[in-house]
Amino acid sequence: MAADAPTPLTAADFSSAVTAITSAFGDPTRREIYLWLREHPEGATAAAVAERFELHANVARHHLDKLAAGGYLEVSTARAPGGGAGRPSKRYTAVASENPIEFAVRHDDLLVSLLGKSLALLPADVAARMAEEVGIEYGRALAASLGSQEHAQRSFRSALHAVADALSAHGFAAHAEKQGDELRIVAQHCPFGGAAIEHPVICAVDRGLVKGMLSSLYGDTQPATETTQALGSETCVTVVTAGS
Repeated sequence: MAADAPTPLTAADFSSAVTAITSAFGDPTRREIYLWLREHPEGATAAAVAERFELHANVARHHLDKLAAGGYLEVSTARAPGGGAGRPSKRYTAVASENPIEFAVRHDDLLVSLLGKSLALLPADVAARMAEEVGIEYGRALAASLGSQEHAQRSFRSALHAVADALSAHGFAAHAEKQGDELRIVAQHCPFGGAAIEHPVICAVDRGLVKGMLSSLYGDTQPATETTQALGSETCVTVVTAGS
């Protein structure tokens, strides 16, 4: 039996994939760090990367966190053998993959359509709440994959950028920006496709993703949907304010 033909890549999916790859590998030093880690399967700490590439530790950590947010590095936390009582160091390891740069469609049209029709059977407020809760749970799982449970080490703004990077890696082509007194995440592509247009309640998943990730990376926040492509806007915008 012949293998199933690959799903054709749409222009929007291609644009989203390019945004994610550019965010992760647009900096030449970051590319070199990634290639070096690919050659060292045991991984390395930010301090080791900083020493190897003659960088300030904070700069090395920024590059590593960018790669981790894009799904190209895994992060673990463990004390070195014979280590003292200080905080354990994060160890960054390249994700095992022969081809880390893949233009994969990150949604399944059939399952998303099923989700939309299932949500349509519920009262609107119940459906929105459930969709947001699913997003929150998955967002927390994404944050955990970055190995970051240290709220105090990450500012509100840096956490927001990490969320945008992770969303881009999942097909949203997102970036964080400041407009006036607001901090916002702007997504230029919706990976849920036409299902979100038919069932805009699915957009609550986006809001939940942001809230779930930020709850682990930073702390309590109050994301609010400002615009969505499902209702005719050019971009999906989530406004985020820190909790009191």
